[in-house]
Amino acid sequence: MNEPTVPTSDAELEQTVAAAAAAAEQAATATPAARAGWLASVAEALTTAADALVQVAQEETHLPEPRLRGELVRTTFQLGLFADVLREGSYLGVRIDHADPEWGMGPRPDLRRMLRPLGPVAVWSAGNFPFAFSVAGGDTASALAAGCPVVVKAHPGHLRLSRLTSQVVTDALRAAGAPDGLFGLVVGTENGRRLVSDPRIKAGAFTGSLAGGRALFDLAAARPDPIPFFGELGSVNPVFVTPGAAEHRAREIADGFVGSATLGVGQFCTKPGLVFVPSGSGLTERLAEAATGLPGAPMLNERTHEGFATAVGELAARPEVAVLAGSPDVAAEPALTLFATTYDQHARAREQLEVECFGPAALIVSYDDPGQLVEAAAAIDGQLTATVQGTETETGLVGSLLDVLADRAGRVLWNGWPTGVSVTHAMEHGGPYPATTAASTTSVGTAAVERFLRPVSFQSVPDGLLPPPLREANPWDVPRRVDGILEHS
Repeated sequence: MNEPTVPTSDAELEQTVAAAAAAAEQAATATPAARAGWLASVAEALTTAADALVQVAQEETHLPEPRLRGELVRTTFQLGLFADVLREGSYLGVRIDHADPEWGMGPRPDLRRMLRPLGPVAVWSAGNFPFAFSVAGGDTASALAAGCPVVVKAHPGHLRLSRLTSQVVTDALRAAGAPDGLFGLVVGTENGRRLVSDPRIKAGAFTGSLAGGRALFDLAAARPDPIPFFGELGSVNPVFVTPGAAEHRAREIADGFVGSATLGVGQFCTKPGLVFVPSGSGLTERLAEAATGLPGAPMLNERTHEGFATAVGELAARPEVAVLAGSPDVAAEPALTLFATTYDQHARAREQLEVECFGPAALIVSYDDPGQLVEAAAAIDGQLTATVQGTETETGLVGSLLDVLADRAGRVLWNGWPTGVSVTHAMEHGGPYPATTAASTTSVGTAAVERFLRPVSFQSVPDGLLPPPLREANPWDVPRRVDGILEHS
């Protein structure tokens, strides 16, 4: 059962933000090894509390135990991975140019550059991932790794879990010697708006709806001192099936699509929600067959279910759309609903049809000419992912598709499915607007730490007054680029 939303009081909000601001300097100057210890302590504490956390998560989200335990492992893994990034040290981007009177542009002063933490970060947790994108999730982990205090705005869909997780994190940080105020939790929609407007907050990180994220983004930009706001807002994650792929792998594609579209009851931000298939290939019929008779499952909460039912109902009411499988009359436990339209109909009503249905639903678009795939790819809005199901013999077509989609999506997949976002060094989980508000960043993977850092150069500052990574002795033993040459620690 979900806990009623009792907003954090004005006094508690002030205390939490003030504590975060007070902790900022100590967090920024702590050694990478110390910060790595903080993250490792949180990971260990979450693992120890796993049984209690998973039980509460099950009660609040309707997600099955294996899924929740796997997600908690992901959460502790990414904390450990960021700890490794800190110990390695190259995230600081240290560059040292010694004074050089013979420099080609004229005499060069001594210049030393590194990345420094932005300051306190507000994080809005997501409802569909109660561990990995919530209180102790990726945004929190990457901000703490950067040396930024974090204030999390709890998601109303799992308040009991949020409070329990917050207590585990707070106790672990205290036990590891982290500064008081490094982490805090607040509740309430209005308090979320107040956070993004508070001058002590220096950045925001959000995962959620387009409407909610855009409203916060606008507030962040309208401040007297605008701050970076890293919002993940939504995506239909289009899939482009070439004629060759449909001919040789129709059943495999149909089964793979259904598995991806129904994973987590379709409540993944990377769910494939738009699929282009060749007319007359039989793939449309394969998709309908694979989607027929699937069992339903409960969604996260009543609010999520209502939003899904509204989106499906609006799509079903469009004159260009027919129901291919399932039913737009969404039951208490919805199953996969597939809609169908043609390329020409889709092209005439793209803005109305390319909308995210957060749940188990997707639109199948049949095309007649393979060139229409490239046209459709060029017309889509910014996406988290885009997938090409093709063959290597269709060189011209797939080459053009991949090239166009690289401009439209943060992650381009070949013969795979977008659900399942690996936590690793090379992952990009972002994309052009409206997928996110910051296309040059990622919210998953080790590069996520870069969102909460800014560069500073020190010119002709005496060695003893420089930050440790910039001193000649390199007391933090981090990799540095010195006079243009990379030196490993």
